[in-house]
Amino acid sequence: MKLCMIGTGYVGLVSGVCFADLGNNVICVDKDLKKIDLLSKGRIPIYEPGLTELVKKNYKNKRLKFSSDLKKSIKNSDIIFICVGTPTKKGGSSADLSQVYNVAKEISLSINKFKIIVTKSTVPVTTGDEIEKILLKKKNNKNKFSVVSNPEFLREGEAIRDFIFPDRIVVGSNDKKSNRLMNNLYAPLISKGAQYIHTSRRAAELIKYSSNAFLATKITFINEIANLCEKTGINVEDISIGMGLDKRIGSRFLRAGPGYGGSCFPKDTKAITSTADKFKINLSVIKSVIKSNESRSNFLLNKVYKILNNKVKNKRITFLGVTFKANTDDMRDSSSLKMIPALSKKGAKINYFDPTGLKKEFSKVKNVSYIDNIRESVKGSDLVIIHTEWNDFKSINFKNLVKGKKFIIYDMRNIYSPIKIKKQGFKYYSIGR
Repeated sequence: MKLCMIGTGYVGLVSGVCFADLGNNVICVDKDLKKIDLLSKGRIPIYEPGLTELVKKNYKNKRLKFSSDLKKSIKNSDIIFICVGTPTKKGGSSADLSQVYNVAKEISLSINKFKIIVTKSTVPVTTGDEIEKILLKKKNNKNKFSVVSNPEFLREGEAIRDFIFPDRIVVGSNDKKSNRLMNNLYAPLISKGAQYIHTSRRAAELIKYSSNAFLATKITFINEIANLCEKTGINVEDISIGMGLDKRIGSRFLRAGPGYGGSCFPKDTKAITSTADKFKINLSVIKSVIKSNESRSNFLLNKVYKILNNKVKNKRITFLGVTFKANTDDMRDSSSLKMIPALSKKGAKINYFDPTGLKKEFSKVKNVSYIDNIRESVKGSDLVIIHTEWNDFKSINFKNLVKGKKFIIYDMRNIYSPIKIKKQGFKYYSIGR
């Protein structure tokens, strides 16, 4: 099939490349000329394991193209995927859909034959209805399109695997023709056992938001239980295992840590509550989740102050990992964005190392230095914080890293054995243990 992916962020680029790898002809479109030029040269603007190799392979095989010519790309394609950003509106909680609607207007001017218009962007309920209205403003478009919701469920750092081996494929359409064509598009994955679920368009839109809100709730729940565990001398990992073995609950997303972040959960939990408010429905559980997660960084900061006996000034603190999770360079809503400036403000001297390199977010924060290797980053530290669970950190032999004074370790991901670390002579703290 001939596909057009509008937007080359995580969703558009990964989905487009994977569709090409399944044998489709794909054009990835973006108005950012520099980005298109880099992609055409095989240079990827995001960190995603395995993506560079797939881009080069399918570009070489001419199944994958990059373009900034939106009109031509739409006219030459059968299925158009809208994959642009839907960030939280400034000063509010609702999703900013301006990019989605602007793209819909552009599409309406270039429909030359029957097209399926698919929203892959995460959008609130009724967005598909609004897109349909925009497309119908041009009278010649009547009966020439179908608007479909096909939400993505790609985890950053695992996106390619999640596309190829999905838990489910959700397609929301209100007509049989578009459903048949979408089913054909996903046939290679369905034949391998992927569950294909056909729903109404509005239901598909809400499935995405509900899924993310529920996963965010699981993360927040276990973090609050971890707080209780610390006060009662219980290992939160025992609780996670004991709960997770119940098939009704499941073990995934029951790992205590700094809280959720990234491109999806923070904005999507806010957007679903905002949508519900418009329909005069109070999603009180999700609102509580948002509030709890936003206060998580302060809770962890207070623990840091306690570890340092409230003597933060001139202390040397090292953060190992600053992204919101491992296997991604995404800094959005990472707890490090709150913690590092707060510690700096109290006079701490901070080093950080992250496998994805220097972060512009800390360029204007006083006394913060990026060090490009683990050994040098922890040298002379009073406290080392394991903030992100990168594989690079899981086998560190701290005893071999330190000569002289031993630092305190605060393991926010529970990746080490407290007994082993303490045997090496280090003071060790973790989450909920």
